[in-house]
Amino acid sequence: MGTDRYNSPLSERYASKEMQYIFSPDMKFSTWRRLWVALAETEMELGLSENGKPVITQEQIDEMKGHLEDINYEVAKEREKQVRHDVMSHVYAYGQQCPKAAGIIHLGATSCYVGDNTDIIVMHEALKLVQKKLVNVIAELAKFAEKYKDLPTLAFTHFQPAQPTTVGKRAALWLQEFLIDLEDLEYVKGSLKLLGSKGTTGTQASFQELFGGDQETIDKIDPMIAEKMGFVECYAVSGQTYSRKVDTRVANVLAGIAASAHKMSNDIRLLQHLKEVEEPFEKNQIGSSAMAYKRNPMRSERIASLARYVMVDALNPAITSATQWFERTLDDSANKRLSIPEGFLAIDGILDLCLNVVDGLVVYDKVIRKHMMAELPFMATENIMMDAVKNGGNRQEMHEKIRQLSMEAGKNVKVEGKDNNLLELIAADPAFNLTLEELQQSMEPSRYVGRAPLQVEKFLEGVVNPVLEAHKEMLGMTAEISV
Repeated sequence: MGTDRYNSPLSERYASKEMQYIFSPDMKFSTWRRLWVALAETEMELGLSENGKPVITQEQIDEMKGHLEDINYEVAKEREKQVRHDVMSHVYAYGQQCPKAAGIIHLGATSCYVGDNTDIIVMHEALKLVQKKLVNVIAELAKFAEKYKDLPTLAFTHFQPAQPTTVGKRAALWLQEFLIDLEDLEYVKGSLKLLGSKGTTGTQASFQELFGGDQETIDKIDPMIAEKMGFVECYAVSGQTYSRKVDTRVANVLAGIAASAHKMSNDIRLLQHLKEVEEPFEKNQIGSSAMAYKRNPMRSERIASLARYVMVDALNPAITSATQWFERTLDDSANKRLSIPEGFLAIDGILDLCLNVVDGLVVYDKVIRKHMMAELPFMATENIMMDAVKNGGNRQEMHEKIRQLSMEAGKNVKVEGKDNNLLELIAADPAFNLTLEELQQSMEPSRYVGRAPLQVEKFLEGVVNPVLEAHKEMLGMTAEISV
């Protein structure tokens, strides 16, 4: 990459080499050639002939197979300057390397045969890599949830302290969203079909001509191509292209993962502000150019930043799908070249960041307990009230007294800046008949987390672990963050 031109940060800073290869020219044009081989083989196997002689020979097929990877880019580039057509330029370049087969490359096909089928194949490969990374994020989160399933922490509603939960239970909420994303991804990945070879408006008119109207033979073309390319089937009908709604479904999967990652990263950023949880911070990492003490959650911020890009990017295929005219228009092409690869490159970077962050999350349990104990007296009032009633108090009177004392303690905290003294206020009121020592004994946070630890256990055992077991061959990834 030159320093005198724009370099995409998606490839320079964020996306992995694996994802970059999937959207590389090498992947694209070698797939074009594999598709041309699959078409020629299918036509030969179906007996395509002229005046009783086979139109395509095994010798031609072998010649084509011998040049699947060594793409002569310069020849194609020079040819495109003359003919202004990328597919025909590569047909020409392939023919230069395969002189015996030059006349039968792309026979009966239109440009979308290689373009659209390759797009489906590339998206399928990219979804497989996203799936693998997503499974590993789920696995790391599962370890974290298991480790901290019993550690009480303040829960928040409206970002106001609420009834306690556990650190592991909160992680389970992040986990559940990623599991939903995995379900969506696997459904969409499993539903992808090839376009096949249907001609200029999807009518297969060229094959009707080539095979002399033999409908039974023509019906075999698409299934045979699909099988050769590793797919179950082709879409039953199409215009010149496969429906752009397919791209919309794929982009929506990426946007869903981005939303889940964004939610988790936001929570981590807020927890880092509270000094309860902190993302990994390297020994020589600089948090701020001015403030040497700063430890900024830069990885989580980057997750949020890239996630917003992916969520908005999903609008591109949706609008493109909605505005295609009849059997096709070409206003999809430039947009598609940007929106699909960049959506994948960005989600790839996001998942690497998620894996890196979750793998190295630091939990400060003493800070968590300190925050908990500052709020717990307010949350323990129901238990205190029940203990007072057991000691002979009136429930209605106790409720009113606790309400008044809670207001007083809240004023001490917020107006006076003092510590929460609700327990002392209650102990000083003879109506409760409870000593400060007795009240403090009720201040064990684990008493107030409900079934959170058990919920985490059941969730991991019944939901998460079966998913991880089903995907165990994908586990074991680590992520390197370049910047």
